[in-house]
Amino acid sequence: MSEVKNVLVLGAGQMGSGIAQVSLMAGYNVSLVDIKQEFVDKGASGIEKGLKKLESKGKLGEGVTADNLMAKLTKSISLEDAVKSADIVIEAVVERMDIKKQVCKTVMDNGPDHVIFASNTSTMSITEIGKDSGAPERVCGMHFFNPVALMRCIEVIRSDDTSDETFETAMAVAETLPCLRGARYIAPVLKEGPGFIVNRMNAPVNIYIGWVFDTAKEKGLDWAQIDADAGGKMPMGPCELADYVGLDTMIHTMNYYKETLSEDFEPPQVVKDMVENGNLGAKTEQGFYDWSQGREGIKAKVKAAEPAGLFNLEKSMAIMLNEGCRILDEGIASGYKIIDDANMAGMNSPGPFGWGKKNFEKAAQILEELADETGKDYFRPIELMKSGGFKKMRK
Repeated sequence: MSEVKNVLVLGAGQMGSGIAQVSLMAGYNVSLVDIKQEFVDKGASGIEKGLKKLESKGKLGEGVTADNLMAKLTKSISLEDAVKSADIVIEAVVERMDIKKQVCKTVMDNGPDHVIFASNTSTMSITEIGKDSGAPERVCGMHFFNPVALMRCIEVIRSDDTSDETFETAMAVAETLPCLRGARYIAPVLKEGPGFIVNRMNAPVNIYIGWVFDTAKEKGLDWAQIDADAGGKMPMGPCELADYVGLDTMIHTMNYYKETLSEDFEPPQVVKDMVENGNLGAKTEQGFYDWSQGREGIKAKVKAAEPAGLFNLEKSMAIMLNEGCRILDEGIASGYKIIDDANMAGMNSPGPFGWGKKNFEKAAQILEELADETGKDYFRPIELMKSGGFKKMRK
């Protein structure tokens, strides 16, 4: 396994800056690279601010100062030059396959012959990114969760071509990156698939939520009634959460899974209509709710609302259990404990298998009924779940 001293982070946005910051905190020499000087400067200034805040709280370690760490950061707008001394490149550029392939090839053409290219994509095929690079065996995925310094999970993804050495080196680097909320959790993704582990397992819940949204609209229900169904068991109900994440993001994500997994991921009509009218949720102050007065008014509305009896958390858990079993069935993860732990570290919520071990028969019945009610066959339980066979796949 090659020793890593120099980390190049490509992309100085929120995600790239977060990765660069934890890499500095781990003791690496870091190059921050983007296409414009103003992007790099803005990213570096955010990193410095973050480090100074941690220093003032005594969280950088004894004798370590923000200035010490910033001295190990170099800024560049030339990937060709900056990559010459890099041991690993962590890419956090825009989610466009053509750009990811292009920068991957640039890294392999100009970097040392041991350099590793790790993509922080949340969805795209690592095999495809590395295919035309000239060194696909040195390409892997390193998927971080936002904000990087606070979310414990990093998924390290093996493509069809990733060598053992590349995978082991990426895993080892990921292990060294500090997290401010406890021990870093590294989830090995043994085979790529849409959404890897955490995003994949949560994805089909959106099919159910989309059906709930359209049904509520047909019945003339108030959106607060749907969020009241969650009964305070979630930090935000489905409508508020969709607004918060962005209704355009929900559509983009569902369309991706519609292309890669099933037609049943067709986005809900009510959300498509809102986006068409320019209402994208919290960022435009209008979506399911009016956000112009902040969250407090929304919370009060939900608290006062009569539950609709449409959204059910147990159904969401059953859907996640089934998808978790698909992840096991497809060989993406080696055991259900990894899936549960990754969900807790990446989403701050428990995975479905603790509940599922005792309730898989009930979950299978819930899903058969849900598939019949919604007309969405993707909900039908797979054999590994129905039989409880997943219980033997803990590791």
